[in-house]
Amino acid sequence: MSAVVVNPDAVEARRAAAAEALLVTRDLDVRYGGVQALSQVNVSVLEGELVTVIGANGAGKSSLVNSIVGVVPKAGGLIEFAGDDITAAIPEELVGRGVVLVPERRELFPALAVEDNLRLGAYARARLGRKVINEDLARVYATFPRLAERRTQLAGTMSGGEQQMLAIGRAMMASPRLLLLDEPSLGLAPLIVEEIFKVVADLGASGATVLLIEQNARAALRLADHAYLLEAGTVRLGASAAAMAGDERVARAYLGGGA
Repeated sequence: MSAVVVNPDAVEARRAAAAEALLVTRDLDVRYGGVQALSQVNVSVLEGELVTVIGANGAGKSSLVNSIVGVVPKAGGLIEFAGDDITAAIPEELVGRGVVLVPERRELFPALAVEDNLRLGAYARARLGRKVINEDLARVYATFPRLAERRTQLAGTMSGGEQQMLAIGRAMMASPRLLLLDEPSLGLAPLIVEEIFKVVADLGASGATVLLIEQNARAALRLADHAYLLEAGTVRLGASAAAMAGDERVARAYLGGGA
């Protein structure tokens, strides 16, 4: 059985014709010294879409999201958000625009309480006033009741799963227009993974725009609308998540069996 998509650029052209993309990368290159991490990467995320990028360890998935949010320098190419060129934008500017990353390492403030970490997520929206921020905080606590129970606990004393909940909750406090999740299930117990993916599914169902980087390809493809397969820093396939899951080569290499 041949691959579902042999020309990912053609798929992206059709998607771009159907709707305005919120995020687009064009021929994106990232290098670390002499190592090419990304080469000519073209991906897009439509407004209200949940898009996943799957691939093996070292495929360049984290390099992709880190380049989008300005954490790593670009060697070439273009990144557009809501029609604007953000290739050279710095992380603080992007947060203000609504581009928010939950990094693989979470990057919490371990010596601060849960609620303080959450409120720091809303720093770019402080001008909206305490009432709006408190309403957002209530929504995060409704999503993650465990955080409400531990609101005074120091973040550094929490379990890995609780810290991941806190990292996602902090991102939600920024009211993101585009939420990027980098390996949210990494290193977590199966029951916690299930809980995290349910939250991601609920975000997608609510109309949030999400770019999900995930090694658990089977779970990611169940959640997503559209998917990319990244191998050795290059997009090999781009298709609907259902079509990607049905591709024999993808199933064999990433889903633990044939389609």
